[in-house]
Amino acid sequence: MLARLGRLRSDRRVRLAVLTVVLGCVALALYARWEEAGGALAALPPWAAPASLAAGAAGLWCQMMAWRALLAGLGAPLPVRAAARVVFVGQLGKYLPGSVWAFAAQVELARDREVARHRGAAATVLAVAVTLTVNLAVAAGTLPFTSEEAARRWWWALALAPVLLAALHPAVATRALRLLLRLARRPADEVGAVAVGGRPMAAALAWTLAAWVPLALHIGVLVSGADGAGPRVWPLAAGAYALAWTLGVLFVFAPAGIGVRELVLTAALSPVLSPGAALLVAALSRLVMTAADVLCAGLAALADRTAPPARPDPGGED
Repeated sequence: MLARLGRLRSDRRVRLAVLTVVLGCVALALYARWEEAGGALAALPPWAAPASLAAGAAGLWCQMMAWRALLAGLGAPLPVRAAARVVFVGQLGKYLPGSVWAFAAQVELARDREVARHRGAAATVLAVAVTLTVNLAVAAGTLPFTSEEAARRWWWALALAPVLLAALHPAVATRALRLLLRLARRPADEVGAVAVGGRPMAAALAWTLAAWVPLALHIGVLVSGADGAGPRVWPLAAGAYALAWTLGVLFVFAPAGIGVRELVLTAALSPVLSPGAALLVAALSRLVMTAADVLCAGLAALADRTAPPARPDPGGED
């Protein structure tokens, strides 16, 4: 059975069919946002959309580097080009209903580069945990000082930031990963081989925190362009976007958090923007970040054309 699944996974026709479905879902996401924000996009200053897109792509690149640092710490280092291909192409799976598709795609693409599945899965789980923790820390560090209403409304989410940060201690994270592998009935040697070091975790946290410099710029440019607001509202916009991103990820049934992220972002921006402007910024942000996902995936695939084709898994690796 496993050998048959391996052959199916390596079939170029199957991969092409899956890619076609994924790109179709991405196109639908772009079309939906264009219907909402196309006119506003044309009304922005000429530099605003390219600047926001470049900033969004830079933020995604930093997050990819965080995943790469974690994977290296787990004993499976990858070159930057290979890691970019795994992360950026794999994350297109989030546009399918259910976040599991992006997770599975990244694990399988990493497997193509001879990364054992338990290491690829562990790195992706850790990267998601790091991203959610840093996102909530950014929100907790900005919203209470820029909007009492937003902090009061989302206090329960902000309170999770220190709890998640404590859970990222290498000893705690290692125990949690090993427990997950045991629950998944992985062999004892794989469970024992997974260990999170302090240096890779610190590097991942640093890269993910650094990502919020361009990500804050991406949302700040859109807020200024859509409403004419100055840089004074950028900290609130960054915190609102961080909170919206987090809740969108946690709502796993919405492809790429579509709908959830926009709802939370609109509500969080309402203290400083009119309802119409807040909704417009949310739609513009989705449009820009979807384009950034596609841009990063395309560039990564072109840059790593030397990646080996998929191959059947060796014995004992399922």
